[in-house]
Amino acid sequence: MSAADRKTEAREERVDVPAAKTSAWSRWFGSPHAAKPGMLNRLYSLPSIIIGLLFTLGPIGVIIAFSFMSRPDMGGGVVFKFSTDAYEKLLFRHDFFGNRSFDARYLQVFGTSLWQALLTTVICVALAFPIALWMSMKSAKIQQILVLLVTIPFWTNLLVRTYAWMLILNENGPINWALRLLGIGSQQMLYTSFASVIGLIYTFLPFAILPMYSALSGFDFRLVEAAYDLGAHKLTVMRRVIFRAAMPGVMSGIALCFIPAFGSYVQPVLLGGGRVLMVGNLIASQFAEARNWPFGAALSTVILAVTLFGALVASILGSRASRKAGE
Repeated sequence: MSAADRKTEAREERVDVPAAKTSAWSRWFGSPHAAKPGMLNRLYSLPSIIIGLLFTLGPIGVIIAFSFMSRPDMGGGVVFKFSTDAYEKLLFRHDFFGNRSFDARYLQVFGTSLWQALLTTVICVALAFPIALWMSMKSAKIQQILVLLVTIPFWTNLLVRTYAWMLILNENGPINWALRLLGIGSQQMLYTSFASVIGLIYTFLPFAILPMYSALSGFDFRLVEAAYDLGAHKLTVMRRVIFRAAMPGVMSGIALCFIPAFGSYVQPVLLGGGRVLMVGNLIASQFAEARNWPFGAALSTVILAVTLFGALVASILGSRASRKAGE
């Protein structure tokens, strides 16, 4: 055996021996790649992992635990006694004699929230796709300016932007002023479901534009020219070439619009005037005025389950869309 072969065999033995003694800790928190000289040990990342888990899973765990506790006889807070009354209250109510009957009031609130979230998502996606496509067809310098313009609303606090819409939709606002000038007369727009949807669309439209633009910014438009050369019509090119390439961004935009819109609070309160009761308003009232913390926690847990399910569906569909776009 030559000297080179003996060195290769010794190197393989040095690699294989530690791998055979890999502990469970290394399998979970270790890395298959060896640490380079000068790099810190992976144990130094443990405090960051613990802090991240505390600030993410910690509050969620507290809310879930509160939803299975009892309500005190007086005041807010919880009694550390296991109970499912908060979840029963979602579907049933008890009369003075203790008889239980089905109650659909809270399901209607969830239905209103679901309807407004779906309407907001559909309109945002419908508006965002042509905007993102138009942005992606501009030069690199123009694209940077357009992205900056899309992100300008994030520079201002959400409350300030919502109050601005209150001034716009007011009876003496510019929209009603234009309607009176046209002879149509003033319309009641503020403190309505329409105003709430307008506020939601305005808030979440950038969240739909940016992922679609990200998906289309690297698109090779020579594929469109090739499709035209092969005899495809405009709608066919849009559906089978451009929209297919943008589908991962579309799915991300749907998730980024639907999930926060479903539990939104500011827009229904300020623009809807409290007349549009959504789940976010109901949760706030349970923790504040009603002081029924277990029921508010149960509502929050249901929202969490719905949003996690929506995120899971969006992730699966987005992965499939990415694979199809790659094909």
